[in-house]
Amino acid sequence: MRYSKEHKQETHARIVKKAATRLREKGAHGIGVADLMKDAGLTHGGFYAHFDSREALVIEAFNYAMDRATERWRKVTAEVAPEKRLSTIVDGYLSATHRDDPGQGCAVPALGAEIARESLKTRKAFALKLDQMIDMITDQIQDVPRKTARKQAMGVLATMLGTIVMSRIAGNGEMSDEILSAGREAALGRATTVKASAKKAKVN
Repeated sequence: MRYSKEHKQETHARIVKKAATRLREKGAHGIGVADLMKDAGLTHGGFYAHFDSREALVIEAFNYAMDRATERWRKVTAEVAPEKRLSTIVDGYLSATHRDDPGQGCAVPALGAEIARESLKTRKAFALKLDQMIDMITDQIQDVPRKTARKQAMGVLATMLGTIVMSRIAGNGEMSDEILSAGREAALGRATTVKASAKKAKVN
């Protein structure tokens, strides 16, 4: 049976969406092609009608997950005043909801360590999306030069990523909650310090 182009595109999108969730839940090597295709309601044999390789699927699924994350950031920041946008991103990211649902959360803390050992092609795709996250946070840091804001954004993002990893290791009890709280204070405190330093430099 021949399927329409639209049907193939819909099937492809369904596979990618399922893969993006499973990758974040199980890791880059925690899922097999057969299981993934089964989850999508398809046979193993149909995989290569959609992807040249397993690596191609991993890259596309990772890109999908990262694009959804930045879309959420754009949506929530559009609904608040400029001075509250960074704290809105940090508070949402370093939340119990994000900690407890890696399958729908940011792909970087879920996959970062594995991706660092993947092929150059996969690492480049990962680095590109990471750079977009940095730019998104940079846009929310006000009243400092762009170069300074970008450097600060890197520190804020690194704090956020590390906090989520630590909180998941700790589970979902009191210690994990304390880690999230400490991470929020560190990320936002870092941004406040840079702004204060920039203002002081202008005065002097």
